[in-house]
Amino acid sequence: MSELTHLDDQGRAQMVDVGAKDETQRSATAEAVISMQPDTLAMIVDGKHKKGDVFAVARIAGIQAAKKCPDLIPLCHPLMLSAVNVELEADTDNNQVLIRATCKLKGQTGVEMEALTAASVAALTVYDMCKAVDRGMIISQVRLLEKAGGKSGNWSRTA
Repeated sequence: MSELTHLDDQGRAQMVDVGAKDETQRSATAEAVISMQPDTLAMIVDGKHKKGDVFAVARIAGIQAAKKCPDLIPLCHPLMLSAVNVELEADTDNNQVLIRATCKLKGQTGVEMEALTAASVAALTVYDMCKAVDRGMIISQVRLLEKAGGKSGNWSRTA
């Protein structure tokens, strides 16, 4: 028998049955970083991109991505998210945009994948909007920072 919950006894993929689990308050926060040329970051920060407000579009894309997570990730449960927050911050010292996404709900399964998807798609949107001026951008450090709730309790990267 596999220890992976998405595989049955014969090793076949399955959606985990969460029906018997208690509903609890759950949240997860993930981040992504996108590095770029100083001029590209300045263009974003100064609001001089001809396509518009890069951070606003990336924020909306991240929120939509969290809501569409089960359409993108096989075996991911459709969830009734109660909140999705996507924050983008310019780090001019390192020529990067720091993206942090937090998802919340009261439910029977966690929201880690939704938070990771939101951060990833927000970073991809920054890349998409800015690729005409900087094809060398690098998306990195897509990772879970913390999760709360559920049977396994709380977890933090810093703990």
